[in-house]
Amino acid sequence: MSRTGTFSYAIDASCDAATASALLGDPRRSGELHPLIQSVHEVDAQPGAVASYRITDLLPLGPCRLRIVYEADVITATTEEVVTVARQRPATTVRNETRIRATDDGVAIAVTITMAAPTLLFGYAFRTARAAHLELGKRIAERLSRS
Repeated sequence: MSRTGTFSYAIDASCDAATASALLGDPRRSGELHPLIQSVHEVDAQPGAVASYRITDLLPLGPCRLRIVYEADVITATTEEVVTVARQRPATTVRNETRIRATDDGVAIAVTITMAAPTLLFGYAFRTARAAHLELGKRIAERLSRS
């Protein structure tokens, strides 16, 4: 059995859409800002993906850190939309749908994360992903506003 959950957040940044898309569409660059990511390596693109990556995270687990490795695909990366899908065993997926809209002051970015995971793992995985992505959103806003 598995569970699914969704959360969203918004980023306002004083940059153009191309700059935002370049950062958000490249896990090697955004991975530098992600609080859990230890490394990102490009691999051969999976069918239907623009690019694919092998990513290593260090997840907090009490006083320890749990190292996990997963695959992530960039499905779409334009100045208006970035979509990525990450897959990790057992049966866990994280879909990130990001919309980028130009504003008078820069860009408004709307991010929606949908996670599916086995019921026994879901609570921990969802809380951890949500906390990490909300922190990532703050870091992305800071980086893009300095661009």
